Amino acid sequence: MRGFPTMSRWSLALWLYAGLFFVVLYGPLLTLVVFSFNDGEVVALPLRGFTLKWYRAIFGMPELLASLANSFILGILSGAISTALALGLALAFRRDFLLKSLLLRLVLLPIIVPGIIGGVVLLLFFGYFNVPFGLYTTVLIAHINWALPFAFLTLYPRLHRFDRSIEEAAMDLGARPLRVFTRVVLPMITPAILATFLFSFTLSFDEFIRTIFVLGGERTVPIQVWTLIVEQIAPFLPAIGVVIMVISVSASLLGALVAGGVGRRGRA
Repeated sequence: MRGFPTMSRWSLALWLYAGLFFVVLYGPLLTLVVFSFNDGEVVALPLRGFTLKWYRAIFGMPELLASLANSFILGILSGAISTALALGLALAFRRDFLLKSLLLRLVLLPIIVPGIIGGVVLLLFFGYFNVPFGLYTTVLIAHINWALPFAFLTLYPRLHRFDRSIEEAAMDLGARPLRVFTRVVLPMITPAILATFLFSFTLSFDEFIRTIFVLGGERTVPIQVWTLIVEQIAPFLPAIGVVIMVISVSASLLGALVAGGVGRRGRA
């Protein structure tokens, strides 16, 4: 290292740091992918060869497919409801009203509450009001409670930066507020709404901690995987993890691409 200039030493240190960062960040994921194709009955080294049988096995498991369908339906419902509620809140917060800052903090409160505390609170709440535990009652409400603040944080900046002069011009031409929203505002923020929905879907699809407190007899994918891990370290578990990861990452990337398009259009 004595022969290297000062900048070269810093560059080398930065490259080493970046390499270590990406190894720690993506190493476990790559390991999961490798073991999902391992032709061995034990999830351990050495690798026994390449196979696709674990993927064929998991898509032949009725319980797993049922939990996957449950997670998809829950994700779509909670994503749609959270996005609709977030849109209404974002529109309301464009105006000044009494206790606006306090209400804003209350909307964002579920983000800072630890998941296990949120799960206990929801369990006590549903138990006190005798709400029947199930996917489309307690679990759906829990997922909306979790996804709504993030949906609001995604939509509010877009609406907050929206050019009011466009709406005022439409109203000067005789359009009523509802027509201004449906014909002017909504088409311009549709990509942001889609990105918010995809983000909310991902949050619901992956949610575990709050779900386990309020779940009834049916299971979602995270709960099903946790049950399999508790019962047995089966060789098909890495394949299940890869499938879940692909679904979540695909939805997140699609949402990021849509959001990126919104940002480019806004700057243009």
